[in-house]
Amino acid sequence: MSAGTPSGDEPMDHARMDHSAVGRGDPAIPAEGSGTARLPANEGGHTGLHLDAGDDWMVMAHGFAWGVYSDQSGPRGDDKATIQSMLMLSGEKDTGWGRIQLKSMMSLEPLMSNRGYPNLFATGETAGGEPLVDRQHPHDLFMELAARVDINVGDNGERIFLYGGPVGEPAIGPSAFMHRGSARYNPEAPITHHWFDSTHITYGVATLGYQTRAFQLEGSLFTGREPDEKRWNIETPRFDSWAVRGTWTPTPDWALQVSHARLKQPEAQHPGENEHRTTASIQYANGRGLSATAAFSAKNRDPGDTLTAYLVEVNWDIDDHHTLFGRIENVKNDELFSDHDDPLHDVPFRVTKFQAGYAYRIPLTGPLNLALGGSVAAFDKPRLLDAAYGKNPIGATAFARLSIGR
Repeated sequence: MSAGTPSGDEPMDHARMDHSAVGRGDPAIPAEGSGTARLPANEGGHTGLHLDAGDDWMVMAHGFAWGVYSDQSGPRGDDKATIQSMLMLSGEKDTGWGRIQLKSMMSLEPLMSNRGYPNLFATGETAGGEPLVDRQHPHDLFMELAARVDINVGDNGERIFLYGGPVGEPAIGPSAFMHRGSARYNPEAPITHHWFDSTHITYGVATLGYQTRAFQLEGSLFTGREPDEKRWNIETPRFDSWAVRGTWTPTPDWALQVSHARLKQPEAQHPGENEHRTTASIQYANGRGLSATAAFSAKNRDPGDTLTAYLVEVNWDIDDHHTLFGRIENVKNDELFSDHDDPLHDVPFRVTKFQAGYAYRIPLTGPLNLALGGSVAAFDKPRLLDAAYGKNPIGATAFARLSIGR
């Protein structure tokens, strides 16, 4: 009997049932992140609402909607109230020969303006044909429409798996930020998003992998171009790019990955430029409320320069109600001045963001939870940017997060 299965007449705890990468409830088995990414086993699986659909199928619903007010100071700052959202619906069936998963993930963020929300020093994608600078773009309606089939090839968790679909995530980098325990209550996307997890919504993905309890090796064919401004549709797959990733999970506390990818013309604002992306990350979870991630990425444009980024983030659930979280990012970015006539156009600047926040968690009923909190961010930047950003810009947020599961 698995740890997430009730015994006797005990009620089923939908909020805490665990679906891990190879089985259910085994603390030695790595947990699933976004796409096919692994998390430390101590992260557990996606919590939320789990229903027995019959014929050994389990249906899971997990997601959140949170209202966020963001106020970014300085000449380039802005303030805005937005609703960020994500809903995951999936079905899973264990068989005598392996496992079948049907996976979907959606968001209503296309309802917000294509310019998204203010986020100083964030860049990536476009709105109205113009590059987004100091903004975080909204996610597409369809964030994942994929399936995964695992086939047993051994008696100790050895499996071959095939993952793919019209919308998915290739084998690049650590799990996307909204799926990491270390970023669970952080209301802002990392300013390094387009160095680590810009591929978490990709139109056309096919991944083949081999896994054991301790290792996972996988390779992907996928579409290199990032999503366009039409947030409601499904774009035509191209399968013009590739990626490989290796992940080591030596204990339930740790997950370490390295990956390399070749993306064909990923960014609309850099036509004709391909990208070689290399990442490495370490994720930690002690199973008692502390989760942390450290990651590095090198984005080598072809033709072009190599731009690097670093990230460290942590989430600490102190007790049943109080959570502290934080993130430190350092990135070399040459997209801060999109005007081709600006003398600083295409000039790379290295910027560091320091962010800290607090959340008060309130269990509601069943799998529903509410978290109230906020964060404050400060920046270290070259003095040459003072005219554009002010001497000491500050970013602040306040949020209310309603979630199915954690």
